[in-house]
Amino acid sequence: MKALRTCLSIVVLVFYSFGNNGLAASAVRAIDAIGITVSDMSRSLAFYTEVLPFKQVAIHEVSGEAYERLTGVFGMRIKVARLQLGSEFIELIQYMTPHGRPIPIDSHSNDHWFQHIAIIVSDMSQAYQHLRRHHVDYGSPEPQRLPDWNPDAGGIWAFYFRDPDGNNLEILQFPEGKGAAKWHRPGKQLFLGIDHSAIVVADTESSLKYYRDALGLEVVGHSENYGIEQERLNNVFGARLRITALKAPLGPGVELLEYLTPVSGRPMPFDTQASDLWHWQIQTILWNDTEMTDTVLKTQTASVSSGVIELPDAVLGYSKAYLLRDPDGHATLLTKP
Repeated sequence: MKALRTCLSIVVLVFYSFGNNGLAASAVRAIDAIGITVSDMSRSLAFYTEVLPFKQVAIHEVSGEAYERLTGVFGMRIKVARLQLGSEFIELIQYMTPHGRPIPIDSHSNDHWFQHIAIIVSDMSQAYQHLRRHHVDYGSPEPQRLPDWNPDAGGIWAFYFRDPDGNNLEILQFPEGKGAAKWHRPGKQLFLGIDHSAIVVADTESSLKYYRDALGLEVVGHSENYGIEQERLNNVFGARLRITALKAPLGPGVELLEYLTPVSGRPMPFDTQASDLWHWQIQTILWNDTEMTDTVLKTQTASVSSGVIELPDAVLGYSKAYLLRDPDGHATLLTKP
């Protein structure tokens, strides 16, 4: 685990198609992984490592008072599997006890609990056919090519689908001239890595106070997407989105999705627990105690943890951590190695 974090710290990733305009001072030094809650680890590992080509790099079980105070879930025991695709990581988290609630079956892409990872592919047609052969659950009716009139997104191919628990995923192919250079390097791989994690927000300005002003992520681009292609990608009639891209110095980016229309998206349930299957967490790295304390004080949003938690071991790769929620309820895990 420590070796993986060392690798992460020396790889600078450029996020999305907006380019790199230089980095502002950042409290968060890296987005280390995207945490995804699952109900059955064996089933999810089969999906992510066989249907998708993630590689399992570690798996651990943890429990005890410190982890209860971190997650806000009493009597918990979790299994955490760390997976890698390209230079990026996800962590699958199964609550062995207590079991959380499933993702609502009538969920839509504009509901405020929506979050996905965007997996970059080198060939959309081949990737889509691969997913079809594995009978994945569709989020979009088919891959969509975003229109050329949109200077930020024109020519991008994208498709939404879901894992066995209903967690949202996206495959995305950049045209020449868009996206980081790493996504255009010659090679034989079909699935390349994770460009960003996107979250639905109610109000971009409120979210920027959290992600930009408190966490220190840098805004690297803006876009407004609409039209029939965007509607079909999101499977939301009349979808018009304000999109804001942010990044830390290292790791995949974060994308804020504000639905200007329709405004019918439902808020995150107020009683959301870390064990609920719609709970995702953006796992970040800070270098020292001062950064951790200062960031917690700046956020001024709902805390999940009962303070900064010192863990009895570093089996998950960090010695201190703090779990909190943004203005819409999306979770961020602040960690110190």
